[in-house]
Amino acid sequence: MDSAALEHAVTSLRERLPFTPDVMLVLGSGLGALADAVEDRIEIPFAEVPGFPSAGVVGHAGRYVAGTLEGRTVLVQSGRFHVYEGHPASLVIAPIRIGAGLGIDTILLTNAAGGVNRGFVPGDIMLIEDHLNMMGRNPLIGDAAEGEERFPDMSVAYDAELRALAESVALERAVPLRRGVYAAVTGPTYETPAEIRMLSLLGADAVGMSTVPEVIAARARGMRVLAFSLITNHAAGISLDPLSHDEVLETGKAAAETFGGLVRGVLRRLGESDAG
Repeated sequence: MDSAALEHAVTSLRERLPFTPDVMLVLGSGLGALADAVEDRIEIPFAEVPGFPSAGVVGHAGRYVAGTLEGRTVLVQSGRFHVYEGHPASLVIAPIRIGAGLGIDTILLTNAAGGVNRGFVPGDIMLIEDHLNMMGRNPLIGDAAEGEERFPDMSVAYDAELRALAESVALERAVPLRRGVYAAVTGPTYETPAEIRMLSLLGADAVGMSTVPEVIAARARGMRVLAFSLITNHAAGISLDPLSHDEVLETGKAAAETFGGLVRGVLRRLGESDAG
């Protein structure tokens, strides 16, 4: 999306929202149930946002849901656009730029990922501490967008205070929380066993096909970022079972209550810290 189309989308959403959201949530494959918990919600399908196509991946609802969750005003992005769908990078990160344009300064991202770390099992939740951009491209290539830093610092892409808060919430709720590095690849094929061995040698603990472009865009806008991966399957070569998107969706459904409770706890604590 060019700057004019982006501004049109921001204006369109602003006219439909009675408030400026405190936090933006991005929900990945099979994790959209949390959007249904939003109170006093306003639903806006992607197809009603100027410049947006409908979401094209099973498990991605393709809608914004705005309202209140755990006392915070939120803009929930249920579903996302992916490079493997053939979308340009400017569209993949457009929702993040729109969120920043609305005045949101904190973003919480989730994704479904394959476990590269052999100690991980399906159903684990990983707090992303760092990432590897293995997509062969950076979404900021081209003219610097208005309001974005030309050379954003990525040394602490995932906010340290937010990570500490998430760890505290997980401890309180007795939710085992893994920590690790997320590797982003383009897809849409799953990785080969050799590729997984390579990613493991490079330091990856989980692999997926999203999130990193969004994090880069968010940091360019100065947004605070917190991100989680739900480990939905063992990566190729670690298990003898073939990989399937159905497994991703089923694991997301099974973990919805635990995962949703963790995110809700983070939102509640964010409200308490702001009040303090």
